[in-house]
Order: sequence, then structure tokens, then C-alpha cells
Amino acid sequence: MKSYTIHLIRHGITPGNLLGQYVGRTDLPLAEEGIAQLEELKRRSPYPSSQVYYCSPLKRCVQTLRILYPQAQPIVVNDLRECDFGDWEGKTAQEIAAADESFTHWVGSDEIITPPNGESGGAFMQRVCAAFEKIVEGMMRSGTGSAVVVAHGGTIMSILSAYGLPRANFYDWMTDNGCAYSMRITPGLWMRSMVAEVYETIPPRKTAVQNSEKLVIDLAREAADRAFGKKEQE
Repeated sequence: MKSYTIHLIRHGITPGNLLGQYVGRTDLPLAEEGIAQLEELKRRSPYPSSQVYYCSPLKRCVQTLRILYPQAQPIVVNDLRECDFGDWEGKTAQEIAAADESFTHWVGSDEIITPPNGESGGAFMQRVCAAFEKIVEGMMRSGTGSAVVVAHGGTIMSILSAYGLPRANFYDWMTDNGCAYSMRITPGLWMRSMVAEVYETIPPRKTAVQNSEKLVIDLAREAADRAFGKKEQE
């Protein structure tokens, strides 16, 4: 039976990433460091080619796709954009905590709090998953066997926590800028259970993580978990 492959690539580094800011709807371009990193990743570990290329409408994703796949004609999918952090946009955790008491309460509890004037985690998950399902359905109808999706960290984590096998929590699917997960979709399994095998990372995952890197990853996972709520393994 024919299977379908989708590579989910996170955009390159932005100025907001370098400053530790909450950046969702803000349309930041790539930082110079992000462009250099993508070129280096591409040189060291070539990205897989595909029959069709999708991306978020935000500059950082469009630029990333153009760097990695300069000959591609991307299909822009608006609902693949990152979560809207509302009044928290462009601010660090320290800046938010100084101005918004609800943020401090959120950090100290398991309560799910929507950023003021922002998008709730539930609404974000719903729109991203609906967009991803349309991509899969379109591939199956047309017989398109492979696709690349260039999107955001939150977008990719939402997709994989909803559909990925093995099952894992939202924050367990966090990946670095410019890195990716590859999914294999088997029509029978998708139609029956709406799940897909996550069979590879791009580049291949390191076998060990340095202590300093692990601390950064753990803190980011904790923040993502609080933002979107804990998704128990099934």
C-alpha cells in the first residue's frame, strides 16, 4: 500500500529567539545567525527533497524554505502560523512577569491561562490540526507521495502531539531551529486512527546532550507545557 512522507521543518533562528522573547504572530525575519545556521545544516546534512512544499505565511518560514529549497514553489497555509501571544508578544519571561501578575500565577501552577488579547492553546491546536489534516487529505487525493512543511516550533509540536507515533507529550516534540521530524503516513492507519509514524529526525538526533543544552531544553519544555496544557500519553 502506498504511504506518504511529510517532513516538518522548524524555521531558522530569529532575533526573538536570540533574545528569549515570546514571538508568535510578530512577523520577524531570520537573524543573520539563523541564515548562517541553515546554510551550515544544509551543507552538513542535506534536507530531503519532496514533491510539494508548504509553509507558514510568516517571513521566518518563507525565508527558511527559500534557503533550503531555492527552486521550490511553496504553498502558503495561513493556519500553520505560530500561536498569537497577545500582550506577551516580543517580551521575555522576566518582562512579562514584571507587568502581568497572571503570568507569575501561571508559572507557579498547572492552570492554563490564555495570554491577554492572545490565542488560547486549545484554539491554536484546533486550527493547526485542521490545516494539517487538509494537507494530508490533499496528498492522498492527488497521490502526492512526499511533502515538506516549514513552520514554527509550536505548530510542529501541536501536530506531532496530536498524530505522532510513538505517543508523546506536546513538549517532548520540541526541536531546534532548522531541524525537523519525518512522518510516514499509511492510509489505512490514518483513516482508522489518525496517527502516523515519526521515523526520523533531521539531522539525526544526537545520542547525548550536554548539561547546559539539557537545561535550556527542559526550561523551554516546561514553558510550552504551561502554555498549552499537559497532554497525557495515550
